[in-house]
Amino acid sequence: MGEILNFFASAFEQYVLDTVKDIRVTDILDILILSLILYYLYSFIRDRRAGKLAWGLVVIAVLFFLSSIFNMYALKLIFENFYQVGFIAILIVFQPELRAALEKVGGTSFTGLKNIAVESSGKLASLNAEIDAICQSASDLSRDKVGALIVIERSTKLGEYIKSGVMVDSIISPFVLRNIFFDKAPLHDGATIIRDGRVHAAGCFLPLSTNDDIDKDLGTRHRAAIGITEISDAVVIVVSEETGTISLACDGNLKRNFNYTTLKQELNSLLVAPHQPEVLKKHRRKANKQ
Repeated sequence: MGEILNFFASAFEQYVLDTVKDIRVTDILDILILSLILYYLYSFIRDRRAGKLAWGLVVIAVLFFLSSIFNMYALKLIFENFYQVGFIAILIVFQPELRAALEKVGGTSFTGLKNIAVESSGKLASLNAEIDAICQSASDLSRDKVGALIVIERSTKLGEYIKSGVMVDSIISPFVLRNIFFDKAPLHDGATIIRDGRVHAAGCFLPLSTNDDIDKDLGTRHRAAIGITEISDAVVIVVSEETGTISLACDGNLKRNFNYTTLKQELNSLLVAPHQPEVLKKHRRKANKQ
């Protein structure tokens, strides 16, 4: 027991105290960046199927570390051979999650998420009108129990899914959306994608979520809504054909039981609020110039 305590005491002095003495500003920056990366990875896999596999890998890493410290040759040999092929195995097992993570990182704007360019109060008012039309449409469809799947594209482009549907290029209005999702309409089964403040395409096919923890009672529309938000920053509104329930999906999570008022509040917080400081700054610059 004394030998073990001495081992940890010497290790603490060597790897912690000596390191703290020589720490630099760049070392602190290095730690902060690494912490952000680890936090992002944890947040990404926490609610996904890959999270359970990740914890398994953590356990294996801890056992490998302990086998190295206490010279457990059999375990050490097994884990060394495991890690020789483990990297390739991880790429194969985590392929869907890695793809989703890279797509999100590649599609994220460093100046903030954007779905519709908000450069003036006029465009901000236009965005508010579009949100109002979407909420009114969802409310009307919910009342009549007409199924709907409305995708609002933000910074992650959804071109490959738009190509699977039919180009519409129409203004956003309750009349247009009700006609698209009318149960006899040819495009009512697919998703309608909104891009740059217009109904860009309809009848689009979306990827279904592979998350095993999703409620089994959810239908194809809800799984598609979760699926597209797992690999993009899109915001998706779903209206259930069976119950008329309005749901909203974002970042792989589904919120349910919205009405006109609460849906509008949620969309404003997701789509309008991030741009308001930008609009105010531009107005101030214009006022100063005048």
